[in-house]
Amino acid sequence: MAEKWSLGRALRGIFVKPTIDETTWEDMETALITADFGPDITERIIDELREKVDRFRTTDPKDLQRMLIETLEEHFAKFDTTLKLTERPAIVLVVGVNGVGKTTTIGKFANFLRRYGRSIVVGAADTFRAAAVEQLATWAERGGAAIVRPQQEGQDPASVAFQTIQYAQQTGTEIVLIDTAGRLHTKGGLMDELGKIKRVVEKLAPISEVLLVLDATTGQNGVMQAEAFLQHAGVTGLVLTKLDGSAKGGFVLAVQERTGIPVKLLGQGEGIGDLTGFTPHVFAEQLVS
Repeated sequence: MAEKWSLGRALRGIFVKPTIDETTWEDMETALITADFGPDITERIIDELREKVDRFRTTDPKDLQRMLIETLEEHFAKFDTTLKLTERPAIVLVVGVNGVGKTTTIGKFANFLRRYGRSIVVGAADTFRAAAVEQLATWAERGGAAIVRPQQEGQDPASVAFQTIQYAQQTGTEIVLIDTAGRLHTKGGLMDELGKIKRVVEKLAPISEVLLVLDATTGQNGVMQAEAFLQHAGVTGLVLTKLDGSAKGGFVLAVQERTGIPVKLLGQGEGIGDLTGFTPHVFAEQLVS
């Protein structure tokens, strides 16, 4: 796991040096910016670390490593990363622009929930692309979830969502994951459609979570793409996909601070089991180690 993190590799040389000196801070600044923390957050973290090093009067890079993990954890932990899925059925709307990995994320999320013994149904409410329904059905099956498909091509997305919740209520299924359309070329129409889905769903049951899927490799561009969802869709949590290989772990903190919305799930690979909950202390250790 640690090998994937560009930050961990960049920091390795810093923490094996004999002492903390000015080049330590320069190297750490470069490592944090390269890892997509952004200049403002990087500056804040360095200032906090300098203050801690002075306070504890240490020159040992191993102390600095421990302080960095603690500092990152403090920043990550400012946001409540808990998934709120206690309602029955717990209804989750999954939103995001096309191409971010929304469909695969739903399959992985179903698999994640199944590991906790939950029953899941997926609603294929992205009815504008026939291929989307087929792809979702494949991933739902892989994730061990039932699926409610449109009864005819181009069916109103809100009616598919309605039927999915009815299915859950009739069968005692615990969690409902509803896929939604992600094309952004008509933002107004898309947000109106999401608003309609929410209104229709809430006639049957409250919505537990609205999860926005972001592609971590697109960095700040991904956040800008998703602004319409952030403004209009009532997003309660973020799911970061493709957070491996060349992806930069600092984006997790940058996106939370920029949006004010917690990261709740992380996708770190292509496999069905490669989606995890976000735990601040675990993630901070993985980033730095």
